[in-house]
Amino acid sequence: MIRTICLNPALDKTALVTGFHVNQVNRVVSSRKDAGGKGINVSKAVAKLGGNTCAYALLGGNVGTYIQDAVINLGISCISVPIEEETRTDLKLIDTQTGTHTDINERGPLVSSQELLNLLQRLINDIRQGDIVVLSGSLPRGISSDTYASWIKASKKAGASVFLDTNGRALVAGIDASPTLIKPNLHELSELVGQEITSQEGAIQAAQDLLRSGIKEVVISRGADGAIFVTQDKVLVARAPRVPVGSTAGAGDALLGAIAYAWEHFYSFEDTAVLAIASGSANVMQSGSQSAERSVIESLLPKVKLEHP
Repeated sequence: MIRTICLNPALDKTALVTGFHVNQVNRVVSSRKDAGGKGINVSKAVAKLGGNTCAYALLGGNVGTYIQDAVINLGISCISVPIEEETRTDLKLIDTQTGTHTDINERGPLVSSQELLNLLQRLINDIRQGDIVVLSGSLPRGISSDTYASWIKASKKAGASVFLDTNGRALVAGIDASPTLIKPNLHELSELVGQEITSQEGAIQAAQDLLRSGIKEVVISRGADGAIFVTQDKVLVARAPRVPVGSTAGAGDALLGAIAYAWEHFYSFEDTAVLAIASGSANVMQSGSQSAERSVIESLLPKVKLEHP
């Protein structure tokens, strides 16, 4: 079972405009709403691949109810703990004329330590040996930056492998707890090592240095360029195919969801990378933060290029 954690979920509202102009009235051409937040997006990607997944989320108010209903309607199990404040709404603004994608994200609700503990207890009670727990996204207000670190330790003790995808102090603290896999982008990796990484070789070296902390794999996401997969004894550069862009929302989450699915189904290192890149690319082709159908992902598998540097 792949169990995803979303401590700061969101209702993603995507609006398309043609020629956005500041300080003027802009007309929305079309719009859609999706249950979002990185953990939920990972579960959506896993479900499209045919995997077994459950999303754990802190949800509040009418927005929270909408998100839970939407997740369940996608055929995904959803374990939620109610919070006092309203779950946030994020606006994804896409200008079809310029091709720009702008995110306007609310900061999210204030969460109490008891609300957080209630969700952790639900998770730990559910974990079975061999499960994968995915901790991803930002932390809500009121929560310590070492929260993911404590969740990593608790999940590992319960028998799960743990994937971490976050940034800033939460990522630094989380690494100290030795998650199984982390997925930083180049900017986040640069922050971790304290210097700007400008080359592929530098990125690989930085990832190899991080493995000394007990992490088994570092996946460096590079957007449209694909990703670099690094373990103790292997390095693989996976190049993404060029695809028409519908929305970039959730592409990295689809990549991570595919990795989790591949791990659970014992894919090879190379096949895992190919599935991950194809999934992320297929997600980019969709509108809003919806996940691509498996048929679309499979059509891109032959187009992913692998290099062994």
